[in-house]
Amino acid sequence: MKPLADCIRPVGLLDVVGQEHLVGKGKILNRILSSGQIPNMIFYGPPGTGKTTVANIIAQKTNKRFYKLNATTASVKDIKDIIDELNTIMSMNGVLLYLDEIQNFNKKQQQSLLEFMENGTITLIASTTENPYFYVYNAILSRATVFEFKLLHKNDIVKALRRAIAIAEDTMVKAPVICEDSTLEYIAEVSNGDLRKAINAVEVAIFSTIADEEGKIHITQETAFDCTQKKILNYDKSGDSHYDVLSAFQKSIRGSDPDATMHYLARLIKAGDIQSICRRLLVIASEDVGMAYPSAISIVKSCTDAALQVGLPEARINLAQAALVLATAPKSNSAICAIESALNDIERREIGDIPSYLKDAHYSGAKNLGRGIGYKYPHDYKNHYVKQQYLPDSLKDSVYYVPGKNKFEQSIEQYFKVIKE
Repeated sequence: MKPLADCIRPVGLLDVVGQEHLVGKGKILNRILSSGQIPNMIFYGPPGTGKTTVANIIAQKTNKRFYKLNATTASVKDIKDIIDELNTIMSMNGVLLYLDEIQNFNKKQQQSLLEFMENGTITLIASTTENPYFYVYNAILSRATVFEFKLLHKNDIVKALRRAIAIAEDTMVKAPVICEDSTLEYIAEVSNGDLRKAINAVEVAIFSTIADEEGKIHITQETAFDCTQKKILNYDKSGDSHYDVLSAFQKSIRGSDPDATMHYLARLIKAGDIQSICRRLLVIASEDVGMAYPSAISIVKSCTDAALQVGLPEARINLAQAALVLATAPKSNSAICAIESALNDIERREIGDIPSYLKDAHYSGAKNLGRGIGYKYPHDYKNHYVKQQYLPDSLKDSVYYVPGKNKFEQSIEQYFKVIKE
């Protein structure tokens, strides 16, 4: 018996749930299919969002010979076998190759397709859950158009689940299946945008429930919970989603939004990614808070050390404290701006030599080389300050540090004004 997820696959683009921006009436993939001219395409998005379904629909609407490979198990020989058939009568209109999980093909395997993509004998539709700009060879990318599939909304999944139940009633169990809207919504929520995951949960619920005396199958909330167990997060420590969540986490702290900060921190904690959280918090303390609250780095270091020592689940408290300190602190990026500006000058400008009076003079013969001669010791002067040139001659007028408009840095600016009068 075919899995329920395969039984409910739509046969037309307008029947696909979600992805309205791609398959809706008048949208790009609909227009491409109507034209009959299928370009090379890469479908990128999380699991269970319709990539394979849309590829199958497009394949059925063309008159090309259709092949389907999964890059996790396919080899160069599989590609060679397809190429060997290009000049046969069965492939006289060309070949449409659907390559699932293309990120698992190495460079050589991907390159083997290039010549045939170039002359049009092979039309490639590839799918991937990883960012293709990181994992797909540039020559393939330049010959294909990338389409991004989004996570499905809860309402889209509920709509598909109702259709799945109707099909299961007619073709699989031959009995009425009763499932409350609240139960379907629960399954949709814990599937986290993955329709395949949601349909599999419903299928397990149907087959694990004994019909009542009237022959009806009642799927309860408790059954749904047993079939889903734990919410699945689209998170891979080595994948694209890892950097997306960390990016959203840092930007929420930078934007002084403690609620969003807690949300993304919770995602990272749920994935057990304590090392990445600690590293990112320590960076944020200097990059986004920095001189506006210099002691923030000390607090964060203490919290992250504690988190690494106690481990999860208790570490969540230490991490939450550190994140909230940063999210609610005054912000300044003067530290990163200053060092980036200085590094940029080193890369692009002639930096010149260090003034001789600043060079090390703690060795015999230093004075013979002019080292240290003319240096003014600031502590010998009023306010422990004396005006002298510290930068090389070619950079002597450069300004790298600009105090931010926060209380602490304004006090620095005022201090400089006092000592330099």
